[in-house]
Amino acid sequence: MNPTSEENFVKQLQENQNIIHKICRLYTTDEDAHKDLFQEITIQLWKAFPKFRGDSKFTTWAYRVGLNTAITLYRKKKKSLTTIEFDSTFHKVKQEDYNYEEEEQLKLLYSAISELNDIEKALVFLYLEDKDYAEISETLGISEVNARVKMNRVKGKLKKILNP
Repeated sequence: MNPTSEENFVKQLQENQNIIHKICRLYTTDEDAHKDLFQEITIQLWKAFPKFRGDSKFTTWAYRVGLNTAITLYRKKKKSLTTIEFDSTFHKVKQEDYNYEEEEQLKLLYSAISELNDIEKALVFLYLEDKDYAEISETLGISEVNARVKMNRVKGKLKKILNP
């Protein structure tokens, strides 16, 4: 890995770390699990970075890697994550604190979303991130039509959960 690639990765990760925090918020329930998942997603992004060709935006690629990592880990119903050691590269990224207080008003929505299955959670997350259906379908590896149909079903499901 040449220094330019490492610098580029650190810069991109620094600028887009909120993506990872949002994924962690969606798939974890406490601060320790959030930190563990953040680290695991960062490691997976670093491992996959040499294969990132730039065919899609860095953010789309990061969503895909992050969501796949979270879904894979939590499908196995692990209470704790197995992590690997990482080198000083990650110490170059200044991690911003994630302020849970700012999201108090979203507690009800997150509670409803937590009742969805893993793929539905990812779909809602990308939708709430204002991603268009083309990017959602690319990120999740499904057709655009399928993404629209699934999203309409999920909206109905969330309405029933929020308004019983």
